Amino acid sequence: MNTATAPGPFRKSLPTSKADSEERGWRQIAGQFVVPTLLQRTRLDADTDVIAYENVFASGRCRLMLGDLIALADRGQAPTADVGDLIDAVCDDLITAATATGRTTALSACVPALYTDRIRPGGRLDTWYQDPSLTLTDRHTGQRTPLGALTGYTATVNDTAFLLDVPAAINAARSALHSDGQWTSAITQGDPTEPNIAASAAGACWLDFEHAGRNTLAGEIANLLWYLLALGGWLVPTHQPDVYRRTLPLHLPQAATPTIEHAELSTRHRRLDLHHKWPTGPGRHTALTRLLARLTTDLGTAAGLPTGRQLQALRPFLTLRILGVIPPHLLTPNDLFLLMAKLAQAQHLTDPTPFTHADPLSDLLTVEYP
Repeated sequence: MNTATAPGPFRKSLPTSKADSEERGWRQIAGQFVVPTLLQRTRLDADTDVIAYENVFASGRCRLMLGDLIALADRGQAPTADVGDLIDAVCDDLITAATATGRTTALSACVPALYTDRIRPGGRLDTWYQDPSLTLTDRHTGQRTPLGALTGYTATVNDTAFLLDVPAAINAARSALHSDGQWTSAITQGDPTEPNIAASAAGACWLDFEHAGRNTLAGEIANLLWYLLALGGWLVPTHQPDVYRRTLPLHLPQAATPTIEHAELSTRHRRLDLHHKWPTGPGRHTALTRLLARLTTDLGTAAGLPTGRQLQALRPFLTLRILGVIPPHLLTPNDLFLLMAKLAQAQHLTDPTPFTHADPLSDLLTVEYP
């Protein structure tokens, strides 16, 4: 695959089976969403194909990726209104998809990779979080406790108490996301993230079609929400920086990342105490605020989410995003503490404020970029 800044067509080298999914997904949404032109598919070797797309930046159709636009707005180098407009365009596209192709379907009728495959027994979440080598350390005794053993712990996060139970959270998501479960679904891109959405004169331009097809709208919203809250400004650029180097033309450093002021794990008292800051710059704050406003109004309605409990309805999908994207063995102890705090908050969304709260970033660094 070429980099996002290369002048020629954007080329993706994929195993043939994934290239099939990519091309099929592109064809399903090409008449509905703004997408780059598919130029050519060629065989590289016995097991690999190359798909060439129009380079939307070289052709002038697009200006900035969502991730780059947020990063510039965080630094005062792009209007926050542009971020809000692009989030609105994304929400509008999802609503249009719901109107044109939406219906209630079983989860088994939807693209399985991001949710069904990960939540199945013995899948990614079980493999990652039943690993006894994945531990948190009691800072008083030095005792290392497997993360999966944090069953029935009280997690006090910024002075609010929640029940933390990792296995129960996984089991609850598995129960909610069983194959026969009924969800509002539509033909969508399937992976709405900061490196997959660009700003064009026509609104949002969608990239990357491996997961395109029939998807749950709740899953689409949860995917974007967690990306804006944690993956985009913190976890992906920290632990998977090649993703941004490959896909974002600017791939600027994060403006801010979550920080822990105090963390204490007591195995004796079955308690986790955590004080943290979750700073966001103006661009990311605008993106989060706009998405949440649309979630509680027309977007939530289009997704079939219950009025007043829209965020609660996203819980199983959020659990999967929190636990199922970054391999936990890559994370630092502080990262794991922060994810456990968000997991605990996500299991108690009757009050969504703690989960979605972000601290305004007051001291922005002014940095010049080419």
